Amino acid sequence: MTTHDVIRTEDAFQIPTYHKFPLALVRGEGVYVWDADGKRYLDFYGGHCVTLLGHCPPKVVAAVQEQAGTLLFYSNAAYSPVRARAAALLAAFAPEGLGHAFFCNSGTEANETALKLARKWTGKPGVVAMTDGFHGRTLGSLAATSNPKYRAPYADVLPETTFVPFGDAEAVANALAARDDVAAVILEPIQSMAGITEAPPAYFRALRRLCDAHGAALIFDEVQTGVGRTGAFSISEHFGMKPDLITLAKSLGSGVPVGAVLAADAVAATVRHGDQGSTFGGGMLAMAAMTATLETIRDEALMTRAPRIFERIAGALRPHVKAVRGRGCLLGVELHGPAAPVLAKLRAAGVLAGSAAHPNVIRLMPPLNTPDEALDAFLTAFTDLLATHDFAAS
Repeated sequence: MTTHDVIRTEDAFQIPTYHKFPLALVRGEGVYVWDADGKRYLDFYGGHCVTLLGHCPPKVVAAVQEQAGTLLFYSNAAYSPVRARAAALLAAFAPEGLGHAFFCNSGTEANETALKLARKWTGKPGVVAMTDGFHGRTLGSLAATSNPKYRAPYADVLPETTFVPFGDAEAVANALAARDDVAAVILEPIQSMAGITEAPPAYFRALRRLCDAHGAALIFDEVQTGVGRTGAFSISEHFGMKPDLITLAKSLGSGVPVGAVLAADAVAATVRHGDQGSTFGGGMLAMAAMTATLETIRDEALMTRAPRIFERIAGALRPHVKAVRGRGCLLGVELHGPAAPVLAKLRAAGVLAGSAAHPNVIRLMPPLNTPDEALDAFLTAFTDLLATHDFAAS
C-alpha cells in the first residue's frame, strides 16, 4: 500500500479522533522511521514520548520474541517468573521507599490507580491538580486534567477537582486550607503538553511539606518525565524529595503498552485484595519488554546521556529561538512565532517533532541513545530552517 492508500483506508474505517502526520510509517530502527513510500525521517517525537531507546531496540525485540514463543499471556490469577523479575528490577530503579508496583497498560490507567490508592490511604475524596496539566482521558484522570477542550463534554460526571496554577505553592496551601477533604495533590513535574512548563525545586519541596501537614498524598505523574528521560529515573531525585506515588508509562516498554504505579510503603500497606485490578496489566509481553528496557538503560548507563543531549540541543538552538526549556530528553523550544508551519517544514525535510498547547512551542523527545551524528543532522536541519523561515509571514 502507498501512503495515499493507507491514509484513505484508515480514514474510511477509523473514528476520526486524531490529528495525524500526513504519512504512513512502516518501519523503524534507532532514531529513524520510514514511510510507505520509502522516505526516511529522523524521529525526535518518538510516537509521543515513547521510544526512549529508539525504534525496535534489539534487546527489547529479542526479549519480546522469546517471550511470545514461550507464554504469550496469563493474567495476575497466576504468578509469573517474568513478572517477578520485572517487578524486582523496577523496584531497584525506584526511589527508596517507593518499591511497591501495580502494573497496568497506559498512563491514564496509572493515574486513575494512583488517585484511587490516595483516596484509600487517606480516606478522603478531594483532589487538587494544576491548571494546564494533563493526566489522561479516562474519566478519573480527566477529572484532574484542566483543559476545557477535553473536560467540557463530560463535566457533569467528573469528580470535583480544585485547580491551582502550576508553580504556585501558596495557591496549593490555600486550596488545602480551604478544603479538609483533599486526598491528593497530583501534577506533572514538567507540564509537557502545555509547552514544557517548569517549576523550581523549592516548589516541589514545598508541596511535600504541605501534603504532609494536611494528610494528602503527593502524586507525581511521570508518564513523560520518568524512566530516566530527565537524567534520573524519577525527576524527584533532582529535587531532593519524594512523592507518595509515581505513575509511569510511555517509555517503560519501548513501545509495548505498559504502565505502572510506584507506591510508598505506607500507601501500599493499606491496599487489600480486590482494591484494584487489570486483566492485561503485568502481562508477559509487557513485562519482558519492560525488563529489557530497564536493563538496557542500566547496562549502557544511558541516563548519563540525558543532560548532555539537552545541553547540546539547547546550546545550539538558543541563539535562534526565544527559549529552550525542559530537562534531558524532554525539551520545549519556544519560537518567535507559530510552530505549526515550522513543524510542517521540518517534516518535509525529514524530521519529526511535536506540537504543544502553546502555539509557539515545538517539543523534542529524542531517545537517550541518540548518536551524535543524528544530533548534528537534526541541529543542521532545524537551524537552517529557522534561518530562512519568515515568522512575520506565518
